[in-house]
Amino acid sequence: MAKKRKKKSNIGSGNIPGSWKFENKKHAGVRRYVFDMIEVGYDEDFVGRGYDILNLMAIVVNLLVSILMTFKNINDVYGDTLRSIEYVTIIFFTGDLVLRLWTSSFLYTEMPGWNALLRYCISFNGIVDILSCVPYYLPVIFPGGAVAFRLFRVLRIFRLFRINAYSDSLNVVIEVVKSKAQQLLSSMFIIFLLMLAASLCMYSVENAAQPDVFDNALSGIWWASSSILTVGYGDIYPITPVGKILGTIIAFLGVGLTAIPTGIISAGFVEQYSRLQRLGNGMDQRMQFIRVELDANDSWIGLKIADIKMPNDMMVAAVSRNEEVIVPRGDLELCRGDVMVIAAEPYVKELNVTLHEMVIDEGHEWKDTMIKDLDISRQTFIVAVHRKGKSLIPGGALKLRAGDTVVLYEKRKR
Repeated sequence: MAKKRKKKSNIGSGNIPGSWKFENKKHAGVRRYVFDMIEVGYDEDFVGRGYDILNLMAIVVNLLVSILMTFKNINDVYGDTLRSIEYVTIIFFTGDLVLRLWTSSFLYTEMPGWNALLRYCISFNGIVDILSCVPYYLPVIFPGGAVAFRLFRVLRIFRLFRINAYSDSLNVVIEVVKSKAQQLLSSMFIIFLLMLAASLCMYSVENAAQPDVFDNALSGIWWASSSILTVGYGDIYPITPVGKILGTIIAFLGVGLTAIPTGIISAGFVEQYSRLQRLGNGMDQRMQFIRVELDANDSWIGLKIADIKMPNDMMVAAVSRNEEVIVPRGDLELCRGDVMVIAAEPYVKELNVTLHEMVIDEGHEWKDTMIKDLDISRQTFIVAVHRKGKSLIPGGALKLRAGDTVVLYEKRKR
């Protein structure tokens, strides 16, 4: 399966969200662990990935059993076994739904507990989860509507949309449709107008010859849709010369118009894959990354990432510990020797300042000179000194050496 981060990247405070903030910390820790498990995990999270695989298998097995039960010869022989398997998967879906309801406040951290619960229930995934199992229990509560409730079981096929969460490739389709939604709706509206116009025109020229077929202005909608969308059933067709000519023209227009949504979706796929390729080949140039290694004297040791005071435009992108890369969640406690990758907004040239680097070689006049003794402009400041792979704070008593890289900050004249 494609490697994928959890969907809770906006949850990094480590605090107990919403109306649950007064609950027992141990209880909250269990809820957080369950939330981490049931959400889509990354490859290093073995418990989460195991649950993802189990959920995916339950979806596939449930749908496969539903299909097999429609074959009379199979149902007669293996019906009891198939129903037992179906009950097991429904029990699993029910448990999954209960866990997601229980941990919904971690999914919507900006909302109080009950509001987050309601928000999940009316979300697309929440509706799919509810419809996957609730119709099976309704006949027990309302026996009189058992036949009608069986029809709702067909809605479990929407559970397949859950598979999108486990594959980046399937998610591309959803992203393309979302990004091109306005263009697709516009093209569909144009096609609908053409179908309506075609129906009106065909009624005008064919009503006298075929009053039973084209008996009103909307009776030609089926013919228009089958012609424009190139279905071509042939149950309704023009018989007059003018109607045949008009039908030919409409068919040609239909071929061109139905190609518009196809072109929009194709362009969306090209844009999406190009964007993914750019992200895969290099870091986003809108962010800058620095490397910070924690030693014994750093005040961040022992703190959780959520407790670090950072500006709003900075974030911890990754933490490397003992050659293992750790996803920097809010409750991750920093240790000595950790290597942190910190992301920040890049330097903006419009700030009317200039940053440039200067290497001190053996013949440079600043070699073996302390920073406080340098003869530099009042508009120029040394903001950093890089020496042998480390960044040094440019204090006045720091003596520059050969091989140092000095970062200078200089105000520009307006």
